[in-house]
Formats: sequence, C-alpha cells, structure tokens
Amino acid sequence: MKPVNHIKIKKQLSVNELVKQMSSAGVLGAGRLGKVVNICESMIKDKQCKVFLGLAGPLVPGGMREIIINIIENKWVDAVVTTGAALTHDLGEALGYRHYQGSADADDAELRKKGFDRVYESYMPNKIYEGMEDFIAKNFEKFKGKKSIKDFLWELGRLTPSKSILKACFESKIPVFCPAISDSGIGLMVWGQLAKGKQSETRAFEDLKEIIDIAWTAKKTGVIYFGGGVPKNYIQQAMQFSKKASYGVQVTMDRPEPGGSSGAELKEGISWGKLNPDAEFVDLICDATIAMPVIYAALRERL
Repeated sequence: MKPVNHIKIKKQLSVNELVKQMSSAGVLGAGRLGKVVNICESMIKDKQCKVFLGLAGPLVPGGMREIIINIIENKWVDAVVTTGAALTHDLGEALGYRHYQGSADADDAELRKKGFDRVYESYMPNKIYEGMEDFIAKNFEKFKGKKSIKDFLWELGRLTPSKSILKACFESKIPVFCPAISDSGIGLMVWGQLAKGKQSETRAFEDLKEIIDIAWTAKKTGVIYFGGGVPKNYIQQAMQFSKKASYGVQVTMDRPEPGGSSGAELKEGISWGKLNPDAEFVDLICDATIAMPVIYAALRERL
C-alpha cells in the first residue's frame, strides 16, 4: 500500500504542482482530482484515442465558456456533445449579451419584472431571446440543406459574429452534437420560423451515424463528462457500438442511488459494454465550475 502523502505548500505553487501533490495524497476528493488530470493527460496524449467531451449544466452562466472554447481550440477532444441550454447561453454571449453575478436569495418576481432570468446565482437578461430570434430569422435560409444537427450547429458557429463554443467547433472541424436541441432557446427560435411556414431539412436521427462512426472506427476511445444528462448518455450509447472506452472521467454532483444516468458511476458502464473493464477511470464528486478551471490549468502546463 502507498502512504497518503500530505500536501505541503511552502512556497508559491503552480496549479499543476498543486494537482500533483493532490494526486500524491491519493485519496478522497484531492486524490480523485489528481487522478482526473492524470487520466485526461493520458487520453489526450494517446494518439490512437478519440476523446468525447460531454457538457451539461450551467457551465456558461457559471463562467466556464472560455475554458471550453480553449479545450476545443487546443484540439484536446475529437467530439463534443452538449445540451441545447449550454449552446443557447453560448450563442447569447456571442451576440453581445452577458450573464451577471446575482443572488440565490433574490426576489424572483422582481427579477421577472426587471427582465432577468435566474440560474441560481447567475442572471441572464431575457432580451437574449429577442436578439437570438432576430439572428436566427435573418440567417434561417442559410441552414437549408443542413440535414444533421451537427451540420446545422457548424453553420450556426460559422455565422456567429464573435468567439463562441460553436465557432470554435466549426473552425477546428470538431463535430458538435446536441441531440436535445429542441429543448432550448435555440430550438424555440427554430420552431418559431417553422411556425411561420419556413422549411428545415434537419433530421434528429442523422447524427447517430456520425457519432457511432467516430467511436466505431477509433482504435481507442476516452470520455470526459462534466455533468450528466443527455450528453453523457448520448456518448455512452455510442460506446456500446465501439471497442468500449479505455479512459473515463466524470465530474458530477449527482448521486448513483436514484438510478439515473447523471449520477451513475462510470464502472456501471462496464455491465453495458460501454467501458472497458481494464480502463483507467475515475468519478469525481465536485461542482464542475470548481473542477474545470483546475483541470484545465494543470493540463495546460503539462500539454
């Protein structure tokens, strides 16, 4: 057995130096965070491995947008699967809107009167939907012929007027999948155009072939989940058609006992044929807005 090595902070440390000490402690949250960085480093450096990134939860309202963009621009991942809400918040910022620091104890009725939507402690101006509606309406004809959601999102990223998660995916030619795009502000804006008689050729099931092809043709695969939900399950089911994930990292606050996918431990995926029994994997119970900056900063030093 290895001893638990105590973290010593005697001088100024880089994030990576601190994470290495956490890894050396080797247990509990600190040890697991250290292991997360080690496994992420291994899968990114493994040239045979295709890395799938799953994003769920209020990552953009929580200040993680630039880090996600950097991960994509660095080409550390080969496919991104996210929620429609994350892309809605992302597009809103790309159109010039911002999220604001607020309070969970706010009077929500007053916020409604003032035109703000609350995501726990983060506020979003409701006018974001007006700007998004105008943007989608102005560009709707350019989405014609985009038969998959991925191609629709790449085109949306191409058209986005400033830096965004979608633009980074388009410019880096990294597939971005959003199987529940209709469950979002973007979905509502597209539906609004359809309700006016405009036509769309985008089909909900087209992306399955592409994501399964990425997994199937890869010599090895790795998964990184921030949050769970649809993005996690969409990647997980692609793993069933591949050689099973050789690497796995999950950062979540959800619990496994209710039986939902978001809280399911990665090892549960072994029974489904989604995770290799010999895989390097770890589950970290942590708020993604705490873990993501630390993980990224440490990896940036290493890579």
